[in-house]
Amino acid sequence: MKLKKTSILKLLIITIGIMGLVLCIFLLPWLAQYMTKQNSQFATLKYPIMSVVYITAIPFYIALYQGYHILKHIETKNAFSQHAVNSLKYIKYCTSIITVVYIIGLIVLLLINILYISIIVAFILIIFAAMTVTLLASVLQELLTQALEIKAENDLTV
Repeated sequence: MKLKKTSILKLLIITIGIMGLVLCIFLLPWLAQYMTKQNSQFATLKYPIMSVVYITAIPFYIALYQGYHILKHIETKNAFSQHAVNSLKYIKYCTSIITVVYIIGLIVLLLINILYISIIVAFILIIFAAMTVTLLASVLQELLTQALEIKAENDLTV
């Protein structure tokens, strides 16, 4: 049963990765072109925003890979290991990088007085989602670290 659950989660991670790739390769350039045709004021933001999305795609895919890595450890009954703690740490770092990049982007947009509500809302949603994942990864990392300490104490006691 556990193998089935992890297989579904692995498939979900692969699907998210493929969807993100399709969005970055096909939808984002089309959407940027469409928005510049609709409103010429977006033309100056086309390449900077696309660059931010592409730059943050790198830590996004690293975090996805680490999630896949954790699922592999769960399948091999090695979920409570230092490798899982390290994977959670990498996920935390990657989502923190995404958060910082979008916060900097939002500050730059506000400083140069570009107040397009759609871009600001999108940035805020991405920041909120990345911060949530960072928080969850941090909590899980701490719980797993404490579980490993308890496991080590119990192994020494017996």
